[in-house]
Parts: sequence; C-alpha cells; structure tokens
Amino acid sequence: MADRLKDKVAIVFGAGSAGPGWGNGKATAVAFAREGAKVMCVDLVPAAAEETASIIVSEGNVAEAIAADVTKLDSIEAAVARTIERFGRIDILHNNVGLTHMDGPVELDEARFQAAVDINIGSVYRTSKCVIPHMLRQGGGAIVNISSLAAIRWTGYPYFAYYATKAAVNHATVAIAMQYAKSGIRANCIMPGLINTPLIYKQIAGQYASVEEMIEARNKLCPMGHMGEAWDVAYAAVFLASDEAKFITGVCLPVDGGQHCSVMAGA
Repeated sequence: MADRLKDKVAIVFGAGSAGPGWGNGKATAVAFAREGAKVMCVDLVPAAAEETASIIVSEGNVAEAIAADVTKLDSIEAAVARTIERFGRIDILHNNVGLTHMDGPVELDEARFQAAVDINIGSVYRTSKCVIPHMLRQGGGAIVNISSLAAIRWTGYPYFAYYATKAAVNHATVAIAMQYAKSGIRANCIMPGLINTPLIYKQIAGQYASVEEMIEARNKLCPMGHMGEAWDVAYAAVFLASDEAKFITGVCLPVDGGQHCSVMAGA
C-alpha cells in the first residue's frame, strides 16, 4: 500500500459492481483504500457494497458498507451521516452511479428519460448537497464525478438521455469547481471511453448480435486497439482525489485510450 490518500476519508457512491469482476466504482473504492483512505462503500444493492468493503478489509485496510438510493435525498443524508459518525470527516466524494437507457427522444418514454436525469445528474446534485457542507467546515475536499466520453462525443449508441445527462455532469462539475475554488474544494470529472466492465454486458450487449461482436467492435474503436479496464478509471480517480492534483480543478479528463482525438469515435 502506498500513502497518497493517507488519513483521508472517501465516500464512494456506486461502489459495487454490476456483476462478477471489476466495475469502475468497485475498483476505485479498493484503489482509494490501497492508497491509505478509509472508505465508505455505498451502493443501491447491499450485497454489492458489502463485497467491495470485504475486499478492502481483507487486504488490511478500513471500509464499511452501506446501502443508499441516490434518487432519494434522505437516503444519501443517512449515508453521509453514517460516514461522519464512523470516520469523523469526508475528504473525498466519488460519484460513480450511472444509468444507460437506449433510444432517441422519439422512442424514449418519459419515465425512462426522467430516471436517467434522476440518477445520472440527480445523484451529483444530491450527494454534493449533502457532502459539501462538511467539506466547507473542514476547509476543503475533493470531488470526483464519473461522466463519460458520451458527454462530448457521439459514440454510436442511440442513448439520447445518457448523452444529455452526462454532458450535464461535466458542466455541473465545472460549476462546483468554480463556486468553491476559494473554499479549498476541488471538483473534477473523469470521462471513461470504452471500458470493459460487467455493466456493458447488461446495458450495451443488446446493441450487437453477440457478446463477441460487441467486444471486437469496441476494441477496434479504440486507437490503442483494446478497451480499457476499470483500474484505468480507478487510477485516474486516485490521482484527482490526491494532493498531487491540488492545483487541478474543473477538469473533465478523458480516460479513453485516445478515442476522443479520433474521427472514428462512433460505434
């Protein structure tokens, strides 16, 4: 274990994984702990949060699991209150919750559109509302939001609500960064490109004839010739949360193997 986050407390929303293997939130929670942070692992699914926390504890680090629904303010308030009760402070807020609904604005029903708004951008609003007051009292903190390359590029998938809400995450991050810069609170976001996580097999695979076709197509779209992995996102999050990034705020960082530079960004 290194000490880049020594003595810091992190609350990770979306700390579980959508299936076996490593999702972005799960990897980030474990990476934070390996760098010395105490981690509150928050997920809608209690077992998913428990799995991540148990990995952290099994490695000799400190974590606790709690279930919360990011669409409900009182649920987030309870998770934040428990974090303060257990660890005394919150230095890092990490937002990893996201939802993908396929379809353009004509085909997409209003309920699914609203669900994307409530989860993708609503989660950033609600967690920031609950955590920032604690960071202000402490004299600072770091917020890392997970956005997407879809916030700035057409990726080839017909998910209007995802494009719109992830673009909102980008600018919401900038707004937070600017408003609280003089208060010692930094806010940055990560825009993952094509990452091979358990989630894509649930939310993306249906766009292809087979899983094999999906993997081959997504690999080909990456300039490096292969998709990234959850740890690529996690390592970026560690850096942005650490004091190594103390003069970095308001940044929307692509973690995409260079895909944002290519005219072949679409699937």
